[in-house]
Amino acid sequence: MPAPRPDCAFRRGRSTARLSVVLRPFLVGPSLALPVAALLAGPAAAEERPLAAQTLVRTVTAKPTPIATDIVITGDIQAQAQTNVSFRTSGKIASRLVEVGDHVAADQVLARLDPQEQRANLDNARAALTSAEALLTQAKLNFKRQETLLASGYTTRPAYDNAEQQLRTTQAAVDSAKAALGTAQEQLSYTELRAGVSGIVLSRSLEVGQVVQSGQSVLVLAQDGARDAVFNVYEALLATPPDSKTVEITLQSDPAVTATGLVREISPSVDPASGTVRVKVGIAQTPEAMTLGSVVIGRGRFRPREAIALPWSALYRWKRKPAVWVRDPQTNTVAPRTVVIDRYGSDSIALESGVAPGEEIVVAGIQFLRPGQTVTVASAEPGAAP
Repeated sequence: MPAPRPDCAFRRGRSTARLSVVLRPFLVGPSLALPVAALLAGPAAAEERPLAAQTLVRTVTAKPTPIATDIVITGDIQAQAQTNVSFRTSGKIASRLVEVGDHVAADQVLARLDPQEQRANLDNARAALTSAEALLTQAKLNFKRQETLLASGYTTRPAYDNAEQQLRTTQAAVDSAKAALGTAQEQLSYTELRAGVSGIVLSRSLEVGQVVQSGQSVLVLAQDGARDAVFNVYEALLATPPDSKTVEITLQSDPAVTATGLVREISPSVDPASGTVRVKVGIAQTPEAMTLGSVVIGRGRFRPREAIALPWSALYRWKRKPAVWVRDPQTNTVAPRTVVIDRYGSDSIALESGVAPGEEIVVAGIQFLRPGQTVTVASAEPGAAP
């Protein structure tokens, strides 16, 4: 058996020495005795170990505050009165003289029907009147003759009575023919479409060559005069009445153009397509820049009511719900509590429930908190916001 190499003992000894050097700090070092004991005791012992330092936080006391939320809605300008224009007689459209967007006067001709039939009726009425007037002239002469003969005793009373009856009959026929002539002239005038009011053409449904019936709407006219700002709002917005019916209206394309209006009409039903309610705001004095169809922004204000308002920094998420941290002044510990948010403001939130007046809410330092943690409340500097 070969003799051992002289360097084996040296190598074995160096390994032993190195092992002792490596293990000595972990086994003998007094500064690491607590971590090793906690590691051997398990995770439960590590969680029960108290924190050496407290977290510095800032708190506010919850108290009811009057809040008034602004309403901002978008709508457009519409005329308060719209007229559906239609022909008063049936016929075939011969010409159309206006387009959508044109401003028309009250007596302006907008379209014409083919007047051939109405002109024929007018000619017949005129001929009937001429015939009736001729019979009337003959009846008048016959009556005067019978009246003269009766005075001289050369005619009988029945002949005189017949002449008088013929005169009255022909007179009535003339009156009837005149009425028929007036009706024919009026029917001819119905072939020209006039709105009767001045305004702007919003839409049309007529073309040359189209046959229309009497009373069929062919034009929609927005009458000149007062204007409305029309908004489509959700029904929930109307559940709480606003502070007043006054609405500030601003032109979206030019915020310098403003007006003031009053709520004039609220639709009693909900639109089944959009689920909204139409609200019309009458504008007292409409600026010229607010033309029909212009997009406007309406601003109103709800009635002030009391709610607990907190700054945005107090809001926290706990178990996938909005929450805040509440400090117990007796134990000086904090705990999360879920809340129901009523409204969001630009720099604050209004709570509907979850926090009672007088409770202390953490508004700064919530990112370092855990349930049951002991905290230290920082004193607010003079003039500093919580």
